[in-house]
Amino acid sequence: MKDLKSQASKSTTPGKGGLTPEIQSRIGHQLRAMYDDVVRQGVPDRFAELIKKLDAPGGGSQNENGAGGSNDNNGRD
Repeated sequence: MKDLKSQASKSTTPGKGGLTPEIQSRIGHQLRAMYDDVVRQGVPDRFAELIKKLDAPGGGSQNENGAGGSNDNNGRD
């Protein structure tokens, strides 16, 4: 933790309560790396199957016990 504080004090001081450009850059790089990892994982098969069922005509119009559900498709056509 001291390391980050000492590096932050070496950088240009930010405005009121802001982050230095160096810290912003580090946060940006870490967020991009995390996002790229999530994107590489793809959609799990279980979710892909559920999406296919919901996109099928009449998909999602029945509840778990087979009785008819509402006709509201939440704006999906």
